Amino acid sequence: MDEITFTSGEDRCAAWHFPAVGDTYAGANGRPCVVMAPGFCGTRDSRLIAYAEGFAAAGLDVVFFDYRGFGTSGGSLRQVVSVRRQRQDYQAAVTAARRLPGVDPERIVLWGVSYAGGHVVVVAAQDKRIAATISLTPAMDGRAVLTQLARSCGPTYMARATLHGLRDVFRTLTRRAPHLVPMIGEPGSNAIFPRAGGLETYRPVAGPSWRNEVSARAALEAGFNRPIKLASRVECPLLVQVGTNDTIVPPHAGRRAAAQAGAGSEFREYPFDHLDVYSAPWLERALTDQLDFLHRTLS
Repeated sequence: MDEITFTSGEDRCAAWHFPAVGDTYAGANGRPCVVMAPGFCGTRDSRLIAYAEGFAAAGLDVVFFDYRGFGTSGGSLRQVVSVRRQRQDYQAAVTAARRLPGVDPERIVLWGVSYAGGHVVVVAAQDKRIAATISLTPAMDGRAVLTQLARSCGPTYMARATLHGLRDVFRTLTRRAPHLVPMIGEPGSNAIFPRAGGLETYRPVAGPSWRNEVSARAALEAGFNRPIKLASRVECPLLVQVGTNDTIVPPHAGRRAAAQAGAGSEFREYPFDHLDVYSAPWLERALTDQLDFLHRTLS
């Protein structure tokens, strides 16, 4: 893999380019390229790299990038999750991928997990040149996510999240550094996702550059993040993969989004939880189905 950079807004995004192995998907105008990003405040040096390696081994180029403000990408605002900025980063990554030597600019595939699983649906709805989209354990409806978290985390969860979110917004209005809270923590903590043993589960798969810190305003913005509203505008083939045991993202929102996307969409569900797609055996199962989907779509 090669280290590359591209510009998004006024900042530099860092990415890996995985050249395709072999010419399985090579055409007159080049090879397809999968554009990937991690979820929420994740980084590319996580175990998600196994998906990129799997795509490259199958004959597809891959661009796997860090959002601005995360990992090794630039940006003065660090650990700030912004739906608008992350989608802009996806769009900039697509532009960069289309310019890579040997890549067919008309066969760009979007791939996203969790929060990014929703981003790719929006970007695909806006960019009609996208050839295919893969949405894994997607956050398709922020209202449904917050409702599920409120039910599973207790009655005080929303009050704590709102209080910390407003504190973060106030600091932004007064031009001070963001108010950061943990992404994952124990029940009763100030974490965005409080769950027993969650940090111990996620840290081994997260990657060395990941930080368990995120802007508290992300909890406020999450309720307005509703990619499902644009699902009907996705014209390219779409694969949605959800976990029936997902304790963070309700699987029914992904099911509805796939149905709204129309005849070109495919829906798969598996008996796993949200973080299971980072490790065996579910990582291999999800990747196998993604490769099958792309083989049928791109061939």
